Amino acid sequence: MFSNFFRNYRFRDYNFRLLISVVALTVIGIFVIASANPDFFSKQLLGLGLGLLVMLVISLVDYDFLLNFSRIYYLLTCLSLLAVFFFGKTTGGATRWIRLKGFQFQPSELAKVLLVLYFAKYLSDHTEDINEGRRLFITCLLAAVPLILIVREPDLSTTIVTFLIIVSMLFIAGLSRKIVATALGVTVPAITLLIFFIYWRGPALAAKAGYQLKRILAWLRPNEFPESSYQQQNSIMAIASGIFWGKGINNTAVDSVKNGNYISEPQTDFIFAVAGEELGFVGSLVIVGLLFFIVYLCFQTGSKAKTLSGKLICVGIGSLIGFQSFVNICVVSGLMPNTGLPLPFVSYGLTSLVTLYFGIGLVLNVGLQSGRRRGGLRF
Repeated sequence: MFSNFFRNYRFRDYNFRLLISVVALTVIGIFVIASANPDFFSKQLLGLGLGLLVMLVISLVDYDFLLNFSRIYYLLTCLSLLAVFFFGKTTGGATRWIRLKGFQFQPSELAKVLLVLYFAKYLSDHTEDINEGRRLFITCLLAAVPLILIVREPDLSTTIVTFLIIVSMLFIAGLSRKIVATALGVTVPAITLLIFFIYWRGPALAAKAGYQLKRILAWLRPNEFPESSYQQQNSIMAIASGIFWGKGINNTAVDSVKNGNYISEPQTDFIFAVAGEELGFVGSLVIVGLLFFIVYLCFQTGSKAKTLSGKLICVGIGSLIGFQSFVNICVVSGLMPNTGLPLPFVSYGLTSLVTLYFGIGLVLNVGLQSGRRRGGLRF
């Protein structure tokens, strides 16, 4: 039984560059979190320990074995997302967490990784007919169920990132470029027109604006909606005040945006603002550089995968980290409307951190499979 679960690998095939990059970024995040709110330092340190344990175990498990349970992952994803509406905890107008005996769990974070596993198996099994109408319809239907559940929380940012992950995997699986071009040709102009419409009709829409529309209006017209735009405006000010070298971790500067508590819950979605203020342009560049390098290593591992499903796993995890990082940094710097989305490996959040390490463990196993030779573990 265990021969189907664990395989013999060569130790030197382990992707230590990816491992070191992920741990380094997490350590930077822990120090920034401790500066933002010392109460969360020990919890995030615990998350790093749990994440490393999960990553190590998963990295040694044959991903082909894990893919045998892909339908269970999909069912578990949908059931956990559905459970949020019955047992979820509402915070800030959104119901995204389930609390069990003092433990808080966010199903949508785990859903992203489980969906990567499910679609890696599903798409690899249907590459021959992936561009046929019937198969496309079934694929869209399978993707729509969890996406609708996530957007209903409401969590539009996670919905968008999850959608982009699935689309990226579809493209690698062989989705026709004509279909991709047609979809982009319709959605990009439609989104552009919608933004212009919201901007020009802002005052008229304000009275009936819902949770998500208010955030878009605050992004487009920050001076007219200060109660909704203050978090993002303060974040921009914090990043700008860091200049080149920053004010230093745990600084006591009186002009610090963080020290003045002008950013609520700075240890979570707006952690990059704290990093920008305290580590400056150089520190921010290091964080962005590590994120880019991690995504690159995921894609590089995928390019050497022995199977299409292995390649899709790497692309899915790399896309998750890449798109989520892009959206988070754009939000914090004011380039996109304010959305609640953590910065991978940097923001506080045990669910997010441990599931990301779970995903990295999958990528590491794909790399071990690619470089595996017959024989025992070699040192």
